[in-house]
Amino acid sequence: MKRRFFLSLLVAVLGLNLFFGTRLYLSHAETAAKENAYENIELFTRVLETIRQNYVDGGKISYQQLIHAALKGMVSSLDPHSEFMEARKYDEMRKDTEGVFGGVGIVLSVRTNIPGKGVALTVTETMDDTPASKGGITAGDRIIKINGQSTEKFNLEDAVRRLRGKKDTEVTVTIFRPANEQTLDIKLVRDVIKVSSVRDQNGRGEYPMDENKIGYVRLRQFGEKTADELETALVKQEKAGMKGLIIDLRDNPGGLLDQAVKVSEKFLPRGQLVVSTEARQIADIAKYTASGRNSRTVPMVILVNGGSASASEIVAGCLQDLKRAVVLGEQTFGKGSVQSILPLSDGSALRLTTAKYYTPSHKVIHEKGITPDVLVPMSAEEERFLAIKRSGAPLDALDEKDRAAVAKARDPQLDRATDMLKGILLYDKQGKPVGKVAAQAAEPAKK
Repeated sequence: MKRRFFLSLLVAVLGLNLFFGTRLYLSHAETAAKENAYENIELFTRVLETIRQNYVDGGKISYQQLIHAALKGMVSSLDPHSEFMEARKYDEMRKDTEGVFGGVGIVLSVRTNIPGKGVALTVTETMDDTPASKGGITAGDRIIKINGQSTEKFNLEDAVRRLRGKKDTEVTVTIFRPANEQTLDIKLVRDVIKVSSVRDQNGRGEYPMDENKIGYVRLRQFGEKTADELETALVKQEKAGMKGLIIDLRDNPGGLLDQAVKVSEKFLPRGQLVVSTEARQIADIAKYTASGRNSRTVPMVILVNGGSASASEIVAGCLQDLKRAVVLGEQTFGKGSVQSILPLSDGSALRLTTAKYYTPSHKVIHEKGITPDVLVPMSAEEERFLAIKRSGAPLDALDEKDRAAVAKARDPQLDRATDMLKGILLYDKQGKPVGKVAAQAAEPAKK
């Protein structure tokens, strides 16, 4: 009896060993097949040639078109931020960071859940003294055609490419204005648009302060000159006796990592960690610390919202972590990965996610964002009227009701930030450390 039991047990063990051994072998074989570069490249070339020989309109497609399409699909499948850029798009990206290009002077976004429309290309801002502002385009206008071509299936890049062009060339923009349900054709003459990434509330570069000596700067993006432009603004305000500062990072989509570090270090002591990156390649693992050249100590509030991303989140997350500023507004976008631009031999380039960055306390930003110390929401309508008022564009095209709304438009987030700084400055007069007061001011919102 015992002999039969042990024989049965042995057979069962051998059977299980054979079963799991076979599965392990097949798994290794499947993994090896997936990782075999030559076999997979052979499959790719076979498909490429099959398309060239058998596709009904094969004469209309070139090897370059097919390869570029394959590269776009391959890279975009990695994550939403990696991208294969053809030479033309790579050139446009460089112009964006340099801050000078030929265009009409509008900032666009894709707005979803538009009643009766779904998705629409919407003007969020018109830049001062540009063809768009002179032509009467205002925030909230929807661009439905460019040179007679419907924008229904356009993404932002499609629209930007068609709006930009050589100086003194014409482009006709068809807009739909929800306020009065008008459809207008507006002919614009392109001009060289010099984009200042740092602005004041009026867009005039004057950087005035209120009676409490509270300064304000708005960073629209992080381009090659952002840190220098911010330094110019801060020096101007300091000469006028600045005692507190509001940095507005709302709707700032980010930009260059080195500029985010240079902006942050203006308010930190030498050697302080600003941000760290972690990656597979040793070359992409880094820690960025403050140089300590201009360690300013004024109390600060940073404004953020759902449009604050990437480099904006680095600055907000760093200064929040170190209790150097109170972050106020709405949850940020959550784009905390590093894209390296890798130029290729034919003028194209890869924008590839190579690392993720972390705040000084090692909080991950990617897909989480920065949670404000003080939550102050704003409605879409409040944002629209405020954007029109801030742009300084002519209000003639608006109906009487909207003109009145723009005239009365308030910025509840900015108002709250100002009130908070007033309180901090009041406590500071009583001899309490500014940093601790700022941290205490934010505490109730976390409970």
